[in-house]
Amino acid sequence: MDGRVLVPWKQNKDNAPGALTVEVYDGRAEPPADLGDVVFYVMPYGRPNAARLLRRMPRLRAVQLLTAGYEHVVADLPAGTRLYNGRGLHDASTAEHALGLILAAQRDLPQWVDDQRGNVWNPHYTRSLADTRVLIVGYGSIGEAIEARLLPFETEVVRVARRARPASGVHGIGELRRLLPTADIVVAVTPHTPETEGLIGAAELALLRDDALVVNVGRGPVLDTAALLAERGRVRAALDVTDPEPLPAGHPLWNAPGVLVTPHVAGGSDAFYPRARRFIDEQLRRWVAGEPLANRVALDGA
Repeated sequence: MDGRVLVPWKQNKDNAPGALTVEVYDGRAEPPADLGDVVFYVMPYGRPNAARLLRRMPRLRAVQLLTAGYEHVVADLPAGTRLYNGRGLHDASTAEHALGLILAAQRDLPQWVDDQRGNVWNPHYTRSLADTRVLIVGYGSIGEAIEARLLPFETEVVRVARRARPASGVHGIGELRRLLPTADIVVAVTPHTPETEGLIGAAELALLRDDALVVNVGRGPVLDTAALLAERGRVRAALDVTDPEPLPAGHPLWNAPGVLVTPHVAGGSDAFYPRARRFIDEQLRRWVAGEPLANRVALDGA
């Protein structure tokens, strides 16, 4: 087929249909000098600068992301190029991490780690996950995966999404403020859009009961950092994403009371990579066969 394809892993090049001209670009080494004939670009995972290459690809017809979020590439996307995301690839990894953050926060695991390092034996009893009410805000495929892992822990899960889906028991985002006072734990797994920026701000945090936990595995700006810091530990937080990000040294979030931070690693566990490689193989097969690619993102003019 006319034009080159860039993939991030050699396995995808080796498995690609013979009709394709495929080159490996992993986002670490220097990119190919001439990108003028690239028609399909699978963007390397976890390499934000890889989006800058889009402007050097005038013949580009399709961009495949390995993230569910896509807001970071829209500004550089050439007109007429179709965009596909990695919806579904991170469900298991992100859900595991969300559950880990919840358990760590509820059972005071950071304190036990500090005590071990200090050779301190100081037992105390902690919160539990059982019998808590958990709001999942942004109930899509990752939200479903989080729910599946929470239910065996004897929790009550409340689903919240952009739009209400009464037949599926999903509340609309307009009901969020009504639901917040009833929650023990709030898990945010929404993308960053103009509508979701600051979705959980001072007014929303004020509605939460004392010692409630907010978990963010979506995007940092969904949770208002200044508003969280102003709570001074009344509301706890477990954050895999932050605003700003990366979180700079000396930022008050690092040492804020009741805040646990991990560096945006929820989606990148060992479970992700084999699934992503298989997904790329299937997308390339579809491309050669002239079949619609999976996970198309609806963008105006693309």
